[in-house]
Amino acid sequence: MSQKLLLATRNSGKVRELRALLEGTGIDVTDLTEFPHVVLPEETGQTFAENAVLKAASVAACTGMWALADDSGLEVEALGGAPGVRSARFAGDNATDADNNALLLQKLAGVPEDRRGARFVSAVALCGPDGECVVREGYCYGFVARAPKGSGGFGYDPLFYVPDERRTYAELPPERKNQISHRARALMAIRQDIVEKLTSTGRLTAQEQTGGGKPVPEGAGC
Repeated sequence: MSQKLLLATRNSGKVRELRALLEGTGIDVTDLTEFPHVVLPEETGQTFAENAVLKAASVAACTGMWALADDSGLEVEALGGAPGVRSARFAGDNATDADNNALLLQKLAGVPEDRRGARFVSAVALCGPDGECVVREGYCYGFVARAPKGSGGFGYDPLFYVPDERRTYAELPPERKNQISHRARALMAIRQDIVEKLTSTGRLTAQEQTGGGKPVPEGAGC
């Protein structure tokens, strides 16, 4: 017996990638667009892993379902690891992808090729309603291009050049990106954990089988 896995995001790009990467597990995948009442907690963690756990644990507690959350971002050598955990808010709390990309290029103006090295980092957390969590991480290395290239993907994809592929993330076909991306590597690392937790009938309570949530402390985002 398997149950539904709830992706703790409303980011359509992440949902599309995560669903593709979980094909073949036999697990039914849904996302927060089906749970409009659930509010994701503020990302106050100092690391990608901490933020992923914050989101997955909160959503699992609110819904009574196993939840999977990803927190990812770009770390640039010349910027001391920035934008890091603030990747989505690099140019401000309401920044668009275009805003963030423009600011990144501005900060790297004049920086030589040998100092434009960067890596994409993804931490994926799988949490259950009882508070149990598993975290795995994945990385992809490259450098920041001098101008956006490609129309695929989202976020910093048009600027992240992968030398082995000779293309940016945004230039890669989706199926190829889903083989080599940081998120793909993190998800492949946690894939077996997902299968074990969600298909073991001995772990399912009647409440979990029906998707009924446990009472949650005030302020937990439900």
